[in-house]
Amino acid sequence: MHISLPQLFRSEPRPPQWPSRAKDRIAVFAGIAAFSLMAVAALAPPPGPTAAQEYQAFLEANAQSLDVRDGVVQQEVVRDGYSATPGIQTLAASGTNYDWAKMVLLMAGLPMSENNVTVFTRWMRQENYVDAWWNRNNPLNNGWGSGGGGGLGSYDSLVIAAENAAEALLTNGGYSGIVAAFAADSPTSVTEAAIWASPWATGHYNNGAHWSYAEVPVITAPADAWQ
Repeated sequence: MHISLPQLFRSEPRPPQWPSRAKDRIAVFAGIAAFSLMAVAALAPPPGPTAAQEYQAFLEANAQSLDVRDGVVQQEVVRDGYSATPGIQTLAASGTNYDWAKMVLLMAGLPMSENNVTVFTRWMRQENYVDAWWNRNNPLNNGWGSGGGGGLGSYDSLVIAAENAAEALLTNGGYSGIVAAFAADSPTSVTEAAIWASPWATGHYNNGAHWSYAEVPVITAPADAWQ
């Protein structure tokens, strides 16, 4: 029988054989590693509470309660209304003829009502052409402190003009009827009649015949007129 050398020496590969002591050491090392991981996990601090949990704990610790006896009649709570009044700087920043009228009323302590502002802007139109109501910074042609007779003087600014107009209204006896009508927030016809009857108005606006009732347009004065 003929046997070739390759066939004679051919054999299946055998897996490596570890000594028994090596196997024992590997098992020990694996156990130590697993125990170490478990110990690290056990020693790690637990996660802290979330913001929602802290808030809930605060509510539970500080909760309040109110006991109401049976038979108590519930009453409706009425809240007072409120409103905001524009100041001098706000009115000057807006800068219209309506703002100047409100400024004089504010400085004089008079209501800045729709009736009063309507009459005041009509009054200003009678004294100065409406498109240039800030002429000489003297919208009412007020001679009080303007340095000009017959109301033809001028002021350094519209704010100073408003101060002088308010002072004139409160201190000049010729304006007393007008101030009373403004203070009472009278109908426009009543306040306008007081203006016509005032001794301050020498022509008395022809007893109202020269008075215009058309709506006064909103006109903004140049910024430098307010400074």
